[in-house]
Amino acid sequence: MRIENSFIPVHGVGEATERRLWENGVTHWDAFDGSSVGTKTERRIHEFIATARDRLDAGDAAFFDDAFPSASRWRLYENFRNEACFFDIETTGLDARHSDVTTASFHRGGETTTLVRGEDLTRAAVGEQFAEASLLVSFNGKRFDIPFLERAFDLDVDRPHIDLMYPCRRLGLTGGLKPIERAVGIERDRPELSGRDAVRLWHQYERGDDRALSKLVSYNRADTVNLESLLGIVTDRLHAEVFAAEDGA
Repeated sequence: MRIENSFIPVHGVGEATERRLWENGVTHWDAFDGSSVGTKTERRIHEFIATARDRLDAGDAAFFDDAFPSASRWRLYENFRNEACFFDIETTGLDARHSDVTTASFHRGGETTTLVRGEDLTRAAVGEQFAEASLLVSFNGKRFDIPFLERAFDLDVDRPHIDLMYPCRRLGLTGGLKPIERAVGIERDRPELSGRDAVRLWHQYERGDDRALSKLVSYNRADTVNLESLLGIVTDRLHAEVFAAEDGA
């Protein structure tokens, strides 16, 4: 689904009204002619479309991040997939006040960058990765990764953000990232590794085991790269749930 298929950012238009528009063949902004809605709603939709076209042409993901209800922000992905940055971190613990970020991976445009504590994991390097992205994608990043990074590097990460944990829940996919990957058929090289192993591997590296760092980096990169596959599956399923019955897809 693309942003241009959506009408729920308009004040007074909920999912029921949007679905009624789709059922009447109005599945794209270009098809809206004012039918199926009242005069006031028609005016609001026309005003929104006029503004939204300009913001879409300008690549303004933040405008749509603000405009869409939180449960529907997954709809931004198709329009901004080329500027999306998938990211994931590993840490020495769960409390950002007493734990350190050990590795951070960023995947964008088919390329993955991993930053390592004590080498190139710096405030400037993390900030650069986020600055170049129009849309961030994580799994539980709003509650975990972002607060950790903001505290560790004195950053203010204010970017449009799809936290995949929530659209997954909408589809009945619950639990952590690894069980969800298995449930949808995504495979990885080291399926036996967990977040607890990531902590252990870092401590082994601190004691001089370079192979442990290599394994940790591989694990962190898999977490990050697999987010792209997962988001593709999730958006396809949500599209089918909310839209495909109307557009014949």
